[in-house]
Amino acid sequence: MKRNLSEVFQISIGILLASVGLKMFLLPNGFLDGGVTGIAILLSELFDFDISYFLILVSIPFLILAWFNLSRRIFIKSVISIIALAVIIHFENFNAITDDKLLIAIFGGLFLGAGIGLTIKNGAVLDGSEILGIFINDRLGISIGKVILLFNAVLFSATAILLSIEVAMYSILTFIVTGKVIDLMIEGFEDYVGLMIFSEKVAEINKELIRVVGAGTTLYQGSGGFGERGLQTNKEIIHTVINRIDIRRTYNLIDSIDKKAFIIEFDVNKIKGGVYTKFLSKEGLKKLSPKKYV
Repeated sequence: MKRNLSEVFQISIGILLASVGLKMFLLPNGFLDGGVTGIAILLSELFDFDISYFLILVSIPFLILAWFNLSRRIFIKSVISIIALAVIIHFENFNAITDDKLLIAIFGGLFLGAGIGLTIKNGAVLDGSEILGIFINDRLGISIGKVILLFNAVLFSATAILLSIEVAMYSILTFIVTGKVIDLMIEGFEDYVGLMIFSEKVAEINKELIRVVGAGTTLYQGSGGFGERGLQTNKEIIHTVINRIDIRRTYNLIDSIDKKAFIIEFDVNKIKGGVYTKFLSKEGLKKLSPKKYV
């Protein structure tokens, strides 16, 4: 029950943020975002009709796809969320607070992205282009990102033809800001990277990573291979995940022990459990004080 109330509250905040982005920034100036919201805005501009109706109408085909591709719980929450957004947009009377086109594109995308991201994080969809991406990915194997990119490329091309190239360019900027903020809302503001470290001094590096960086590590047994030092015998490999804030300090630490260490760095999308530093906490902030390897 507590979890359900939390989801409803956060989705409500997300809908409010999205409506602010639309009503206070994008709609008064005819700017578009990507996805279904962008189509609704474009149709509203072309036919001079209330966007709230278009938002529901354009969403219907995507919600039909959602019925067959997503869980019933997500489908129901998405339907309610889209209708709620349309109702709020229809009745609220927020006034535009700026006519600066750059500010409109940036802050419109910021509010809209925060709203959509918060909604997705709590199991609902405000924009149907993600549903289309999931559907095509299941049927044809094309990545969701590519589907959404192609979808919006067509949308912004139509905007350039039907409205103006300038509006299309500012709308692309809005879309970029929206997408980045959605990522931040879903994945969090802290960024992590994974490291695989190959060295002749594995034990010493492993010990210092734990002591200085406070990272958790896993040691793998490599069965052999070929590298800068020629044929390799069985060796241990360090695998660790660190906060990106720590990356320079970690490289400096490894360098101080073994300048010839071979390091593979890769992005980490999500982690759970284990030992890693969250700097957006009181304990994490204490670790930002200057140390030997900073």
